Amino acid sequence: MNDLFLIPANAKKGALIFNIFTMTDLIIFGIGLSISLVLLLTLPIGSLPMAIIALLPGLLSTVLVFPLPYYHNVLRFLRSAFNFLMNRQRYEWKGWCVKDGREDNV
Repeated sequence: MNDLFLIPANAKKGALIFNIFTMTDLIIFGIGLSISLVLLLTLPIGSLPMAIIALLPGLLSTVLVFPLPYYHNVLRFLRSAFNFLMNRQRYEWKGWCVKDGREDNV
């Protein structure tokens, strides 16, 4: 084929912003940073606990959109883990080579 490929290896990254984020990720990140900025401007930051409270929304949103290998980001991983844990865990075989638990099938 003269070294021509139909689909490049990183074709999916072209749909992402900065090759890392989706629009939802940027919205989550922006809201978290905005809330942190408002808290930093309004709360009296005289002690460590108040500073942690003010920075917590920004830190949480940063962790949620942080890229992971084999997953798009932490939020996608948490969604997948939640769906796996909350869905049915016992899978019944319905293949062509099993009698489906009944004796009358041939």
